[in-house]
Amino acid sequence: MSEENIRGQISAKEDEITRIEEDASKKEASAEKEIEEEFDPKIEEAQVKLDEEEKLRDEAIEKAAEWTGKKKEKIIAAKAANKMHNTLKSDKEKALNGKLKEIESEKKGKIKEIQGEIKALQKQIVAIEKAKAKEAAGE
Repeated sequence: MSEENIRGQISAKEDEITRIEEDASKKEASAEKEIEEEFDPKIEEAQVKLDEEEKLRDEAIEKAAEWTGKKKEKIIAAKAANKMHNTLKSDKEKALNGKLKEIESEKKGKIKEIQGEIKALQKQIVAIEKAKAKEAAGE
C-alpha cells in the first residue's frame, strides 16, 4: 500500500471517529431530553408534595408545641380547681356538722327546759293530790 492510500485510510478512520462522536453527542442530547421529559414532571410533582408535607409537618410541630404549653397550663389549672373543689366540699361538711351540733345543742337545751317545767307541773299535781287526800281524810 502506498503512503497516500494509508493516509487516506487514516483520514477516513478519523472522519468515522468524528461521525461516531457526533452521533453519540446527538444520542446523548436525545437521551437527556427523553429522560428529562420522563422524570421532570415526576420530580416537580414530588417537589410539590414534599413542600406540602414539610409545611404540614412544620404546622404540626408548631401546634404540638402550642398544645404542650396548653397541656401544662391545664394541668396546673385542673390541680387548682381540684384543690378548690376538695376544700369547698370539706368546708361544706364542717359547716353542716357545726350547724347540726348547734341544732342538737339547742334542741337538748329546750327539751331540758320543758322537762323541768313538766317536773314542776308534776310536783303541783302531787301537791294537789295530797291536799285532796288531806281534805278527804279530814272531813
